[in-house]
Amino acid sequence: MFKKFAAEALGISDIGVIVGPADYSKVDADDYLFSEDGEQIFFLIKSKKDEYCFTNLALIHVDGDSAVSSKRSIKRYDYASHQITDVTIETAGTLDMDIELKFNVDATKFSIDVKKTFIEQLKDIYKALITIGKQQVRDEACRANALRALDATASVHKLNIAPDAGGLVSQYGQLLTALNTAMFDTHTKRDFSDVFAKYIHN
Repeated sequence: MFKKFAAEALGISDIGVIVGPADYSKVDADDYLFSEDGEQIFFLIKSKKDEYCFTNLALIHVDGDSAVSSKRSIKRYDYASHQITDVTIETAGTLDMDIELKFNVDATKFSIDVKKTFIEQLKDIYKALITIGKQQVRDEACRANALRALDATASVHKLNIAPDAGGLVSQYGQLLTALNTAMFDTHTKRDFSDVFAKYIHN
């Protein structure tokens, strides 16, 4: 009930508005944060039926069936495993009431209508999303290079006499640990707090 009153107080319509930090606790997406893991909201767009919550770790989409239904579907897209591409802003014409933020998350296309008075804030999230996408491309290339380096290492081993069983197990374990560290830690950025802090000024 409180959430419904909060939505009315925020003046939500079919065209989205940017919700400020002071009102983050009043939105539905706030209930689905992994706050135990340090997740926090950096940018949030809300319309009558949808919320688009950009945290330091993921995009949380609170997807409503319709503006008059209370049914919600919560969809989460972690930046570590979902690629952001094709980020664009379509600015409003003289008679238009809204502007559009468009981007893809893997194969899912997002087109979010926002009141044109929020153009400056929308430029901030535009920059942040493009920067996240660039980092994701870089990480993907680095992970591919790590696999190529592993193949090269394996080829070198084939040219040498195989070590004894204990040595082989030890080398395998070291290689596996190094590869997992490269793939899942060094070259997979999960927390984009620094990017949002740099570009978001709402």
